[in-house]
Amino acid sequence: MPIEILMPALSPTMSKTGGKIVKWHKKEQDKVEVGDVIAEIETDKAIMEFESVDEGVLAKILVIEGTSGVPVNQLIALMLEEGEDSSVLNNYTSTSINSAVKKEVTKSAVDNQKSEHQDLNGKPTSHSSVPFQRVTRRKEPVSSTGMTEGYVEGRTKISPLAKKIAQNEGVDVKRLKGTGPYGRIIKADVLESLSSGIHTESPEIVEVSNMRQVIAQRLTESKQNVPHFYLTVDCQVDKLISLKNEINSADENNKVTINDLIIKAVAFSMKKFPDINSSWIDNKILRYSNIDISIAVALEDGLITPIVKNADKKGILSISKEVKDLVSRARSGKLKPEEFQGGGFTISNLGMFGIKAFSAIINPPQSCIMAVGASKKQPIVINEKIEIAEIMTVTLSVDHRAVDGALGAKESSGDAYLKPISIVITKLIPLSL
Repeated sequence: MPIEILMPALSPTMSKTGGKIVKWHKKEQDKVEVGDVIAEIETDKAIMEFESVDEGVLAKILVIEGTSGVPVNQLIALMLEEGEDSSVLNNYTSTSINSAVKKEVTKSAVDNQKSEHQDLNGKPTSHSSVPFQRVTRRKEPVSSTGMTEGYVEGRTKISPLAKKIAQNEGVDVKRLKGTGPYGRIIKADVLESLSSGIHTESPEIVEVSNMRQVIAQRLTESKQNVPHFYLTVDCQVDKLISLKNEINSADENNKVTINDLIIKAVAFSMKKFPDINSSWIDNKILRYSNIDISIAVALEDGLITPIVKNADKKGILSISKEVKDLVSRARSGKLKPEEFQGGGFTISNLGMFGIKAFSAIINPPQSCIMAVGASKKQPIVINEKIEIAEIMTVTLSVDHRAVDGALGAKESSGDAYLKPISIVITKLIPLSL
């Protein structure tokens, strides 16, 4: 069965203007491979190469070079499978010949076609519409509507050149609409997708762990059900860094971190302001007597918040050793449930990643979480003079149901709860070793 070669739609407007066959790169009886350029076609925008989507022998050229206004899907040539008898052309009736195009074909082309209304065997032809999508009759199924399927044996129809470009550029060809013959994806389709800036790569579906599902559920519930408000303060931490360096130089085997000092400062602040050491449960406020501070620890597949219990009663070195042990066992999955369930306050520190400031999501049923940023040298005004100091920004996220926002406005422009933390960090009052 002859393989029809139709005028492809190489641009969006070709359906109105048609195209011009500038040059045939293959002559009759030439062998054609998939991906071979068989012709150059001029659209309203450019001259483009027309690649073969089938292999065989070019048996008959029906529209000669220089013919313009050839409608999309007009039959322009016929191919035969290699070794197929050319006599099948005598009995082949095409429904793709368009009379409007034939009026522009030269006399030699008319002789080849016999007449404006005849097939290759001299029989009358019909002028029914041609399917937009091109198929090889011997290979691809045709639907009841006359439109051919866009896939061959489960594979997307795409020219070799277009496929290569798509692979190099990471374009998902299954999301492209082919404008070539029979819906074939061609080079122009891939380039148009890239130029439009549309991201066509297939999204990766990642199965999440039970831990990630619980984190997603709890934090979604927190943002939906807990009315957050935020308090931010800049802390001058030059003396805090000096204290850390002094402790570490005294005992290199027991080095402390800024976070260890912050835990102690928070414990002091919670003791001074017990309202923040509470939870909103069943329309009642539950205030805790113990000062248990959770610390956010990043894991490969989520995070966990081990607890430093009775932090107000422990010294910095004791807190530092306990934190190191908790973090180590948290990352190896060896924490006991009572070591990460509960707590009255959480500290989340991203300063080691260079984050200046952020607002954390409250860890229910707690009422507060403090986000700690990185310290950075900045110019500040001290005693009406500009000096350079280490400044660290901390932001407290608060549950408005358990902690009244008006109380936070009583001191220092709304940072009453953070003020003691700032004082402790700045003045080192009192930090027990």
